[in-house]
Amino acid sequence: MSLSSAPRLAVIVPGPLRQATGGYRYDARIVDGLRAIGWDVAVDELEGTFPEGDRPAREALQTALDARQDGDEVVIDGLALGNLGDVVTPHLGRLRITALVHHPLGDEAGLDEAARRRLHVREIDVLERVHRLVVTSRFTARRLVELGVTRTPIEVVEPGVAPAPLARGAWPSRAAEAPRLLCVATLTPRKGHRVMLEALAMLRHRPWRLECVGDDRRAPEESQAIRRDIMALGLQNRVSVAGCVNETALARCYHEADLVLVPSFYEGYGMVVTEALARGLPLVSTLGGALRDTVPPEAAWRVEPGRSEAFAAAIAQWWSSEERDAKRRGAAHGRLALAGWERTVERFADSLAGSPGVPAGVVDER
Repeated sequence: MSLSSAPRLAVIVPGPLRQATGGYRYDARIVDGLRAIGWDVAVDELEGTFPEGDRPAREALQTALDARQDGDEVVIDGLALGNLGDVVTPHLGRLRITALVHHPLGDEAGLDEAARRRLHVREIDVLERVHRLVVTSRFTARRLVELGVTRTPIEVVEPGVAPAPLARGAWPSRAAEAPRLLCVATLTPRKGHRVMLEALAMLRHRPWRLECVGDDRRAPEESQAIRRDIMALGLQNRVSVAGCVNETALARCYHEADLVLVPSFYEGYGMVVTEALARGLPLVSTLGGALRDTVPPEAAWRVEPGRSEAFAAAIAQWWSSEERDAKRRGAAHGRLALAGWERTVERFADSLAGSPGVPAGVVDER
């Protein structure tokens, strides 16, 4: 395909694209995948603070949109869009704007009710007027309809997963007396680390080690609170906080794990789930948000979010060889049904190439 005939797209993201969170990794996979199949993709990495939308953020978004020509196809990550609808509105008539929503901004943990309502109202107002919506889970699609999206077509394009070898912990012959536990999540209140630590403190009589991998700079106060909890609970010799790691190091963490922990209060999808399953690893997970849909019960012990005692009881099942082997088999079976990123990119490209044809308030789950 010649450059002149290549489909053109601008992708607007808050901050650097190559960040170690599920949402940014999804965006980066889409950008890389579209480029690989011949699309001409420009990426605008906005300065400023999101989702608050301070002055630098507003100016950066305005500059990015002003630079686009009439009729251009533009994808804006929901984190950059939801609270800045007034900046986007003047461009809605001349640009084909797709909102890429990982989860509603007002569903973030730790917000007071007034802030939650304000974010929901502002986000739904602009989402009702963009050209189309792409969301990363059926749960998020249902949630947006519930919040009031009735006019804009919604298409679900779930994340893919990269092929991976079976983790050492997925093999039945591996000793299970001292499992290596892994939590892959940004250190923010929504991810539930402190509930997980409370649960593990109840299991201090058991032999285990936990590695926490994820950005520890995004929410400094929460990161400090998590580290204080580790010390206060006497877990400093059993819990490590690695911070951000590169893809090679993350793959090594998965390969050396026996059990993956997902203590989140809420997820818009939860890419850690498919990444664990791709390696045949069972999970202990909450049912927060989309996790109720994405975590297969045959491969995981599932509990309601925010309940440390229930989370501890679920982890304790690991020391039952019958339970452990059943979940391992379930993870190995689920591994076979996972779709790759190529399929995700193909579906994303299809959603942009055609005109939205789904009736208002109806979710396209092709």
